[in-house]
Amino acid sequence: MTGRYIEDFTVGEVMTTARRTVTETDIVLFTGLSGDFNPLHVDEVYAQETQHGTRIAQGLLGTAIATGLTGQTGMLRGTAIGLLGMTCQYTGAIKAGDTIHVIQTVLEARKSSKPGRGILRRKVDIVNQRGEVVQTGEWAVLVRSRDSAKE
Repeated sequence: MTGRYIEDFTVGEVMTTARRTVTETDIVLFTGLSGDFNPLHVDEVYAQETQHGTRIAQGLLGTAIATGLTGQTGMLRGTAIGLLGMTCQYTGAIKAGDTIHVIQTVLEARKSSKPGRGILRRKVDIVNQRGEVVQTGEWAVLVRSRDSAKE
């Protein structure tokens, strides 16, 4: 087990992921996978006439990439039990060529009423190469506690 247990997290702790550049291919593949063919994502002529000036990635694509970047840290590898929920607010656009990373701040890390587990709640900001927060929200995960390792 390489992941952290609920007891290993501290409220206020900040963790930053590696960066990843969002590509045209990412947007095209996610469009096909999700079926989200909104003109903002697939019609350059239409998108040029919007406030964005070009096509943008789907908001959920940014969220999906953020979950991958977070997973690559290994902090919950083998200790996450399941996702309890997430909120997402889209505060900016992600365009092909943008490089994003995730800044997570621990809001809550407590044992649950059931033995062997706890709840980890984090503020999650997706930040582009200009330092702009393009998505923000909260993610809650059920995480193993140290006493679960003895079971």
